[in-house]
Amino acid sequence: MARKAAETQPQAADNTLPALPAMAEAANRLAVIHAEQEATVRAVAAQLGYQLPADCTDPDLIQRDIAANMRRSVEACLEVGRGLRVLKEACEHGNFISRLDSLGVEVRVAQRFMQAAVKFTNASTSTHLIKAIGSSSKLIEMLVLDDEQIEELELTGQTGELKLDDIATMSVKELRTKLRELRENAEAQARLLADKNTKIDELAAKLTTRKTHVKTPPPDVEGEAIRKEASQFAFEAESVVRGKLHAAFQALVEHSEKHGLPHDDFMAGLIGQLELSTRQLRNEFGVKERPDGQETPDWLRDPEPVLPANDGQLDLLRAEG
Repeated sequence: MARKAAETQPQAADNTLPALPAMAEAANRLAVIHAEQEATVRAVAAQLGYQLPADCTDPDLIQRDIAANMRRSVEACLEVGRGLRVLKEACEHGNFISRLDSLGVEVRVAQRFMQAAVKFTNASTSTHLIKAIGSSSKLIEMLVLDDEQIEELELTGQTGELKLDDIATMSVKELRTKLRELRENAEAQARLLADKNTKIDELAAKLTTRKTHVKTPPPDVEGEAIRKEASQFAFEAESVVRGKLHAAFQALVEHSEKHGLPHDDFMAGLIGQLELSTRQLRNEFGVKERPDGQETPDWLRDPEPVLPANDGQLDLLRAEG
């Protein structure tokens, strides 16, 4: 067996030998193609006066250099806008246009630069926003946003359906379309809100008109209605205490008996909260405890309470009880 393996090993080596010239030829062709491509890149760069980063034709380095130049372009536009705005303030009336002519800047372009400078004043310190905008063309498109929307973009990375990360990957045309949709949605929401406010105002006016025709109930009737509402709230609170809270306490007791885990402090804390709320009500409204020590009056314990209209009726109910 060892002899057969030894005999087959040179045969395998011989099989690789014919492939070596083909591999060498392929490597040479790739080297030639790479050299030709590099020469073409250098020729185009020289023709356009473009300084290759680190004198290298690596596309990754060129892409990073372009991104840096694009950011500088946005920052340069903002700086130009700031300068134009200050220049306008420094010029005497009527001289600003002549200054623009000397600079070779059209009035409409100067206005856009100044608008961008004012709108993105705070954005100059927000590098992630400037980086996302990336170009002066996108910067001009972003002028349609309100100051609140720009601030929202800076703070949260999104305003409406427009995300900061999407701005970086969009083309100028895509950004323009997205901004138009955002503006249309905002206008539609504003119209909807205005319609709602109009309907609310109309309803309020109708209610005010109706109230002028409604007679005010007598004090005793009005007081009885308020008492009835207050008693309903008291019944609801008592039902929670006697029902759900009682069941929860029962479950805690059973859990403690079964597993030996104490819940006394926890239950005492809950009861303390209820007692504290009751004391706060007494102190806030000056409600004294009943002299007979009975916390809950008879009429409040009745499932269908008969609310006393005055103190005389209350004394009568107490005597009957």
